[in-house]
Amino acid sequence: MVSTTGEVDDVVRAHWALAAGDLSDFIWGHASQRAASGDGVLTKSSGWAFEEIDAGKVIEVSWDGKLISGTGNVHIEVPIHTQIMRAQPAVNAVVHCHTPSVTAFASLDQPLRPLSHEGVLFADNLPRFTLTGDLIRTPELGDALAAELGSAPAALMVRHGLVAVGPDLATAVMHAVLLDRACRVQLTAAAAGGPLIWSDEEEVRAKRTTVFQPFEKTYRYLVDVGRRLHERATEPTTTPS
Repeated sequence: MVSTTGEVDDVVRAHWALAAGDLSDFIWGHASQRAASGDGVLTKSSGWAFEEIDAGKVIEVSWDGKLISGTGNVHIEVPIHTQIMRAQPAVNAVVHCHTPSVTAFASLDQPLRPLSHEGVLFADNLPRFTLTGDLIRTPELGDALAAELGSAPAALMVRHGLVAVGPDLATAVMHAVLLDRACRVQLTAAAAGGPLIWSDEEEVRAKRTTVFQPFEKTYRYLVDVGRRLHERATEPTTTPS
């Protein structure tokens, strides 16, 4: 079954939002959504930056990693997406990217402290995937990552990057963006000799019910900013006469 225009647009907007959230890594990284057909996932084709994505660069991929529809190549790491969604029926969206802050923080082997609003989302609930720092090329590695992630909103992939998930693309994207910000805050505190102070368990519980909920308004803002990045990235260039 061919994916719908609405589904494709959702995937396009998610990549724009990731670009606006400063999670770009040249042409690497990808977001996906479970296809409404149940046949697999929708994601971007390989070789494109987040801000370059349009409907023609979105593909549908089967659960065994084969191209169903669309034009372009399937990302080598599509097992990240297929295997997490196979393992967790409640997860309908997955983001994978490699920001310097997350990669640096993951290497420290320290817990992420709730130093900031962002940090409370992941305090005591941020697994580290350490089986490999290489690409997640196989279903077996995808299964191992899914098992490590469990029910957490995101996981650090040591020597690699992050994976973030959610019931929809807005949530998965926001988890990725906010995890990157939380890692940056803690790295900054560590560079200054800290951290020394962070939220206690009671405050963490309270803030989880109030801060950043719902994500939709912030996500819409990121999509709007990302749309402008897309327009600049894809506008025709003129050669001076």
